[in-house]
Amino acid sequence: MTYFSEILRGALNRRDLFKFVGLSAVLYVVPTYGRSKTLTYKTLYPNSEDRVMVPEGYDYSVLIKWGDPLDNGPALNWNRVHEALTEEDIERQKHCFGYNCDYVGFFRLDQDRALLVVNHEYTNPELMFSNSGPTQEQSKLMLYAHGVSVVEIKRDGGKWVYVKGSTYNRRITGETICYISGPAAGHELMKTSYDPTGTFVKGTLNNCAGGKTPWGTVLTCEENFNSYFAGDRNTLPDDLIKRIHERYGVPSSRSAAYGFHNIDNRFDINQEPNEAFRFGWVVEIDPYDPSRPPIKRTALGRFKHEAATTVVAPDGRVVVYMGDDERFEYVYKFVTKGRYNPNNREANFSLLDEGTLYVAKFKDDFTGEWIEIATVDGNTITVNPDLPDEFKNDPVLCFINTRGAADALGATKMDRPEDFEWNPITKTLFLALTNNDRRGTSGYPSTDRANPRGPNYMGHIIEIMEEGRNPTATTFMWSIPMLCGDPNAEEENKKLIIYGQPASSSVPAISAPDNFTFDKEGNLWIATDGNPSSRRLGKNDGVYTLNMQTKEFKMFLSGVPGCEICGPEFSDDYKTFFCAIQHPGEGNKPTKWPYLGDGVIVPRPSVIQVWRTDGKEIYL
Repeated sequence: MTYFSEILRGALNRRDLFKFVGLSAVLYVVPTYGRSKTLTYKTLYPNSEDRVMVPEGYDYSVLIKWGDPLDNGPALNWNRVHEALTEEDIERQKHCFGYNCDYVGFFRLDQDRALLVVNHEYTNPELMFSNSGPTQEQSKLMLYAHGVSVVEIKRDGGKWVYVKGSTYNRRITGETICYISGPAAGHELMKTSYDPTGTFVKGTLNNCAGGKTPWGTVLTCEENFNSYFAGDRNTLPDDLIKRIHERYGVPSSRSAAYGFHNIDNRFDINQEPNEAFRFGWVVEIDPYDPSRPPIKRTALGRFKHEAATTVVAPDGRVVVYMGDDERFEYVYKFVTKGRYNPNNREANFSLLDEGTLYVAKFKDDFTGEWIEIATVDGNTITVNPDLPDEFKNDPVLCFINTRGAADALGATKMDRPEDFEWNPITKTLFLALTNNDRRGTSGYPSTDRANPRGPNYMGHIIEIMEEGRNPTATTFMWSIPMLCGDPNAEEENKKLIIYGQPASSSVPAISAPDNFTFDKEGNLWIATDGNPSSRRLGKNDGVYTLNMQTKEFKMFLSGVPGCEICGPEFSDDYKTFFCAIQHPGEGNKPTKWPYLGDGVIVPRPSVIQVWRTDGKEIYL
């Protein structure tokens, strides 16, 4: 077991120490930061209260919640769903806001109108329904509660309200037809009995985080898709299918909680062994055009996607940064062949089908490299010559079995890579490593410089500076600006370390960093997923802010029992902060939040908005 202090001692009197504690001698003296503003709000501290909390001078409200109608029909009858679900409720869920909201994307329409795109990652049957199920009716409702919602919002005084019946409003569910593009389209492993062409699939599932493209689409990420597939992998006759399913955890014991295989045999791998290959992708959705179908972009690789952050390189090519959210998985990026055209939106819709997919290797000298997996150029796929013959003989496997290709290339196994965001001020990347309680334990990989704690209960944050600050570069430098934890923890492995220094006792504790956003000053806003665990803080999850110039660290928002905080997002005028309260009450943490006085007895995942009561920008 290696502690951070041991690594520091090993680095003392060496130049690489400066890289490790945040590239402090290189990065944080550059003039691109502009003004150095302190964080003026009064910090919160982790707590267990059954209410959302924001600092003095701020207020919040629920913008939209599970079951709110996107059409002009009635809301979902939550209490009836809980006690005695009907076919009418299943039909209404197709037209109402979905469950467990995760990613939140803000897209401007005009001065007073915008669109929100919100992911619905998964469902909690133990919270939604009173019986132990799932019944077939419950499985149907849960399938329609997955996916994505697009909803119009408009200003109402100093805050936003959602618009019922807007022509932009749209539900994309676990049954919505999505098209398949890129190298995997039409491959034998993508064909099923209901789609013998391998070019379309019913639904998108387990949509976690995401990103926005420069041409105004959203990239929604399919993460733990294996959760929905049942069956016996060992009886499959095809060894290749069996091996890839094993690498991705298909089937999963969690499938019993959803019961999708009881309503559609495509979720039974013994009846449809290829259906699972059609999930685990980045899906592009155009929020401005409800008639445009979602498209699964297979050139970006198949894994448990948590993020898809796009950056336009100096030469106009678009780079997509992605993490694979599971213990000991990898960090990826994709560089397009073509260049972004700001004057022709339609010309950009095929950009993500051609280019090069890379995986990251973090070296102990605080440098790293992007290892090419494969390049798509029209109908030609060029694979890394170091890959085994299996990939050379069938290059599409680089994209269907991306994890296997990364394994073969010796990429660095990370502590659950989640969100991966580009700071437009510093032109560096921030990567959330949420936690890994198996790191350094018997039978699992040991610690390394990029994953220095074992077990890693608290998680950490890595900053990456691409060579020349150019996102198309194939080499980079990296550092760890934060090892998460409690400044007052007794265990050294759980202490909070910020830019190489132990945090003072007055600094709020943080664990399990999950999703990021930046304000226009370049401050990092961190949403967490895991504070409630007894192995971590035993407190509610929250939102925190790190000022990278002043090194200030504060807690901005505290959630409710059992929830995680997702989708941190600012309006483009920075006067509203949006985030999602996902799965309130999960893990036997009783709550009926949002407590709206409407007689509803079940907690409801929701998107909330936060604003300053004086009307100024959030971060001032």
